[in-house]
Amino acid sequence: MSKGEGKRSSKKCLAYVAAFVVFQTAIILVFALTVMKVKSPKVRFNAMAVESFSSNNNNSTSINMRLLAQVTIKNTNFGHFKYQNSTLSILYNGVPVGEVIVPRGRASARKTKKFNISVDVSSEGLSGNDMNSGVLRLSSRGKVSGKVHLMKVIKRNKSGEMKCDWSINLATRQVEDLKCN
Repeated sequence: MSKGEGKRSSKKCLAYVAAFVVFQTAIILVFALTVMKVKSPKVRFNAMAVESFSSNNNNSTSINMRLLAQVTIKNTNFGHFKYQNSTLSILYNGVPVGEVIVPRGRASARKTKKFNISVDVSSEGLSGNDMNSGVLRLSSRGKVSGKVHLMKVIKRNKSGEMKCDWSINLATRQVEDLKCN
């Protein structure tokens, strides 16, 4: 073996090592930009129904009802989302008429956690126009906060906000036009 062959093989080995390092750097960069990007979960009402309803139409109109709803927390991350107790509010014309506590829990990686809740809604002094129109417009607002855990090492604080609007047909006692953003 001559000196020229030894230099050539060491240069060849060095080129292979450099190519391997560049390849590994590219893989890590792609992994960091796609998998490690943490997104906020999506919180929504998936389905709603009126369980009970009563109204008093004297001088001031009041309602009492119980709503059953399915809440979904969609986690699109590659790590699980652990969230704390949160409050979702039911609003009529921006005024809270009901609240429900979302118990702390965990949404698995790339899964949607579904659970059912019931909320009591009661209000005094509703507009007679709304009651006479036969449609009661309600909305919900809330925020679910927690941490996304990636590979049991990386933890990022994230929160999902809920904003849903719907109507209740007073004649049929059905929830209509449920839209969540």
